[in-house]
Amino acid sequence: MKYSQLFGKTSKTVASDADSINAKLLTQAAFIQKQISGVYNYLPLGLRVLTKIQNIIREEMNKIDGQEILMPAMTQEESWITTGRNTMEVLFHLKGQGDTNLVLNPTHEEVVTPLVQKYVFSYRDLPLAVYQIQTKFRNEARAKSGLLRGREFNMKDLYSFHIDETDLNRYYEIVKQAYFKIYERIGIGQETVLTFASGGNFSQFSHEFQTLNEGGEDTIYLCPICRVAVNKEIIDTQKTCPECGSDKLEAVKATEVGNIFKLRTKFSEAFKFYYSDSQGQKKIVEMGCYGMGPSRVMGTVVELRHDDVGIIWPKNIAPYQIHLIGLDGLGEDLYQELLSKNVDVIFDDREISAGAKFADADLIGIPIRLVISQRSQEKGGIEFKLRSEKESEIIEAKDLVSKIIKFYN
Repeated sequence: MKYSQLFGKTSKTVASDADSINAKLLTQAAFIQKQISGVYNYLPLGLRVLTKIQNIIREEMNKIDGQEILMPAMTQEESWITTGRNTMEVLFHLKGQGDTNLVLNPTHEEVVTPLVQKYVFSYRDLPLAVYQIQTKFRNEARAKSGLLRGREFNMKDLYSFHIDETDLNRYYEIVKQAYFKIYERIGIGQETVLTFASGGNFSQFSHEFQTLNEGGEDTIYLCPICRVAVNKEIIDTQKTCPECGSDKLEAVKATEVGNIFKLRTKFSEAFKFYYSDSQGQKKIVEMGCYGMGPSRVMGTVVELRHDDVGIIWPKNIAPYQIHLIGLDGLGEDLYQELLSKNVDVIFDDREISAGAKFADADLIGIPIRLVISQRSQEKGGIEFKLRSEKESEIIEAKDLVSKIIKFYN
């Protein structure tokens, strides 16, 4: 991609209502553009990042036998009446043709349970896990913090179905490990901890995945021994570490990037979802739910990975591998060579000052910046600089691609 042709341009000004680091930097760098409060357009750079996050999640869900489906964003209100959740404050209610009552789904238990019920009858059909990556809608009283708390947002939700609680517990642990693998691949694994939260009507505990972040909107109590935490909402009833029993829990700020629940039989009972066991006896289906918001993860990465001049994208989710800056009329030949070798590159071919190009490169935050100019060639090649480091080096053209490949592998 040539920068001169890229839809969306950087801005030196900060929107007056940008109330978080991710809202400020993602908007300035032209990754997103605010439509209304809590609703954003994803521009080409932003969509590339979001898609890479989604694909990492998709790959790990497939590895644990999740089957991808796509459910509607809108459904009939009757399903929500069946579960007793039609009065939830976050629901968007709509009127359809024929005076039908509709809901924009903030979650999909009311859709997936009767869907799977149509195809599961016997113990031989279980266990089963299906997931989707879909747009969700929540009528938040106050949308805030950019991509962290929106009224429309992107969500991966996985639902599992089991013959009994034992099998549910088995799969629940598998999903836990898959989540940690996802955060590791995205680039926030070291800062993300398992957090015990209220299980509500479902079980004693649910679990959140919280990314430690000084600007986070949640307070959690972290065990320095086990590196697990307790959410502030249950600290009065769980004053010690659930893993080791330590009472030395430390209050820290964090951002939630995922949550998992043992739904047990709440929704299967509401929809009368039973199966026949090996003896022909009717048994209730046990369920689990596992959520992760790619858009929220994207915002959290920016909150965590930035400096005073812009974003610093982890290499697996950066919009491009290379930000190539051409000066003195140079760069086109190198750009074409990189493309021919399947290097994912954006080429700043604009006729503007070098300083403006460097500032945009820092703001956008692609991991590797290359500069080709008369000066770099006089020094023996191409300037190579990592976004995460201050110093640059000159690389001979013949060694450039191998160095790029080594960095990304």
